[in-house]
Amino acid sequence: MDFSLRGLVASFVVSSIGFVLFRYGKQCGRMPQLVSGLSLMLFPLLVPSVAGLIGIAAFLLAGLLVSLRCGL
Repeated sequence: MDFSLRGLVASFVVSSIGFVLFRYGKQCGRMPQLVSGLSLMLFPLLVPSVAGLIGIAAFLLAGLLVSLRCGL
């Protein structure tokens, strides 16, 4: 994990988005949002670089968008 200011802010933003998605998915019973939110909250603990963090977050959010477009 990167303990620079950029790394901490990026982790906080990605985890906050994950928390909002997780709460929405739990409240409405929506599995794609629940799983995406949980993964967005947990993976910043494992990724050491800011670029990797942003790339993985973009990939997960794109996957959520595709799953919603497919009707899940």
